Amino acid sequence: MQLGLQGKVALITGGSKGIGLATAISLSREGAKVVICARNEDQLQEAAVHIGNLTEGEVLAVQADVTSEADCKRAVEQAVERSALYIFS
Repeated sequence: MQLGLQGKVALITGGSKGIGLATAISLSREGAKVVICARNEDQLQEAAVHIGNLTEGEVLAVQADVTSEADCKRAVEQAVERSALYIFS
């Protein structure tokens, strides 16, 4: 399926397992550069490697707890920063 996501950046919360991980894999396969967030750093890093190995896509892992406003803000800032790197590099 072609969703026109090539070069777009997707921020996925809960991206280390379950539906979040499946979503990140699907979006990466569609060509999106994915930023995954989760609370558990170890699981998050494992998921990022897994996604990269499956899709050969670009993955950024950001440890964040979505119940924390500061963590959410940091995750979005890093996703925006990453998207600027994709656009201008």
